[in-house]
Amino acid sequence: MNPKRIYALGFFLVLICSLVYAVPARAQKLNNRVDSLITTVLKDKEGPGGVFMIAQRGKMIYQKAFGKANLELGVNLTPENVFQLGSMTKQFTAVAVLMLEQGGKLSVTDPISKYITDYPAGDKITIHQLLTHTSGIKDFTQIKSLGSIAQKEMTPKMMVDFFKNEPVDFAPGERFEYNNSGYVLLGYLIELVSGERYEDFIKKYIFDQVGMSHSYYASDRRVINQRAYGYQKKENTYVNKTAISFSVPFSSGSLMSTVADLLKWQNALNQNKLLNASETKKMFSSYKLNNGKMLSYGYGWHLKDIDGIATREHGGSIFGFKTMGVYIPSEDIYVVGLSNCDCNSPTELIRNIAKLAITKPAKPN
Repeated sequence: MNPKRIYALGFFLVLICSLVYAVPARAQKLNNRVDSLITTVLKDKEGPGGVFMIAQRGKMIYQKAFGKANLELGVNLTPENVFQLGSMTKQFTAVAVLMLEQGGKLSVTDPISKYITDYPAGDKITIHQLLTHTSGIKDFTQIKSLGSIAQKEMTPKMMVDFFKNEPVDFAPGERFEYNNSGYVLLGYLIELVSGERYEDFIKKYIFDQVGMSHSYYASDRRVINQRAYGYQKKENTYVNKTAISFSVPFSSGSLMSTVADLLKWQNALNQNKLLNASETKKMFSSYKLNNGKMLSYGYGWHLKDIDGIATREHGGSIFGFKTMGVYIPSEDIYVVGLSNCDCNSPTELIRNIAKLAITKPAKPN
C-alpha cells in the first residue's frame, strides 16, 4: 500500500478515536460542573432536595436527584418522582386556550364578557390580556380574606366570584403585573367553552396526547405513585407543607409532573403536536402595552435571555414546592429543576445550569 495512503488512513482512525472519546469526556465534565453547582445550593443531604434535568435536541443529557422524597420514611428522591408544578401550570392553561382558538371555539381577542356576561368591565378585558398578565384584575393571592377559602373546595365560578368585584389595579393593557386571577379566569373559560372540566381537558387533550403518563391535576388525597412530599422550613426545622385546596390555585397552579414528562411536553411544543405553527408563534411573541412598551412575557412563558441568548422560561411556587424550567430555542436546550421544599428556589440555579449547557454543550449519548 502507498505510504501516503497508509498515513492518511492512520490519521483518519486517530481522528475518529479522538471524537469517540471526546464526547463522553465533554459530557462528564458538564455533569461534574452541574453536580457542583447543585450541591453548593442543596447542602443538606438528609433534607428535601430536588430533581434536575438537561436535555439537548430533545434528549436527556443529564438527569439526577438530590435529597429526600419523604423525610419521615427516609426515602431518597429519584428522577421519577412527581412534583407539584405551581405556576408552571400556566403553560398548560395557555396552550389549552390556544388549542380552543385553533379549533375555532374562541379568539384571544374576545372580551371575557362574551363568555362571562356578568363580569365587571368584562367588555374591556380580553383573553389576550389575561394570558399576558395585563388585565389589571386583582390577584386573588393579594386579597386578605384568602385564608377563609384556602382549604375549601371551590368551583371555578366560586373562585371567580371571590375576586371579580375587587377594584382593578390598573386599566387593561396599561401595564404588566403577574396575576394568578387571570389564569383562574382562563381555566373557567376553558370549561365554559369546551364543556369539560379543566382537569379533564388537560388530561385528555394534552397529557394523553403527549404521553405524559405521570402528570396529574394535583390531589393530596389521591394515591400518586412516586409522589415527592412537600416541605417548608420554619426556623431551622423542616415541617410538612401547609395544606390547601387545589381548587383555589386551580388553572393557575395545580398541576403535577416529572422531569421526563416535562421533556415530552417541551418536545411536543417544538414539534407542533398540539398547536400549529401560527398558534405557537402567538404563544412566544412579544406584545405591546397601550403605551407601545414591549412586554417580556408571551402566553404562559417569560421571554428573557441569558447572556444575550433568548430564552423561554417560567417558575412555580406553591406550598412545599418550587420549580423552574428554561428553554433556549437557538441551542434546543431545555433545563428543568423541581424542588420539594419551598425553601429551595431553583430559579437562579437553573439559569446558571443553562449557562453551563450553552457554553459547554454535550451531545446525547
